[in-house]
Amino acid sequence: MCGRYYVDDETAREIEKLVETVNDKLRLERLRKDIHPTDEAPVLVAGDRKMKLEWQHWGFPNFQGKGVIFNARSETVLEKKMFRESILHRRIIIPCTWFYEWNRKKEKVTFYREDAPVIFLAGFYNVFGDEKRFTVLTTEANQSMVSTHDRMPLIVEPDQMKDWVLDDAKFSGMLKQTPVLLETKQEYDQQELKFL
Repeated sequence: MCGRYYVDDETAREIEKLVETVNDKLRLERLRKDIHPTDEAPVLVAGDRKMKLEWQHWGFPNFQGKGVIFNARSETVLEKKMFRESILHRRIIIPCTWFYEWNRKKEKVTFYREDAPVIFLAGFYNVFGDEKRFTVLTTEANQSMVSTHDRMPLIVEPDQMKDWVLDDAKFSGMLKQTPVLLETKQEYDQQELKFL
C-alpha cells in the first residue's frame, strides 16, 4: 500500500533532468513536503513522444461519494472497469524521495533507495470533471517490505520509465515485476516488556 510519500529538492532536480520543459520551476523547487491523498503533486505523463511534468491530485473519487481511491492492485488493474481505460492509455510516473507505511504496531516506517535519490512509482490517471486525478499501483510486498505490510508501491526503474509512460505494448509485463529492495528507517521502535 502507499498512503503517504515525500518529495524534496533532490526529487525536483531529478524531475527537471527527465523532462524538457518545466513551466512552473519555482513551484517545483519549493516542494518539500509529505504528499497525502487529495494533495496536488508533480507527476510525469506522456507528451509528444516524450515525458512532461503535470500537477495532478492524488486519488480517484470514491464511487460511494466519500473519500478517494488512492491505490490500485497491479494484479487486477486490467480487470477493473474503473481502472482499465486509464491503465491502458494514461500511465504516469510519480517521483518521490521516500514513502511511508505503518506496521502492525502503528509505527511509521520510511522506505527509500540507498542507490538513488528518487523512487519512481507506477501509476495512472483519469479526468473527473475538469480535474486530472491519479492513483498509485501496488503489488505484493518484497523482502524489504513484507515485515511491515503485505503490499507496496510498484516501482519503475529509470530505464523503464519511458516504456511505462509511452509504450502501450510494453507496460503490461511491468505489472508483474518485483520491486527493487529498499532501505528502511524508523523514528522509534516500540519495545515490549516481558515479565518473568
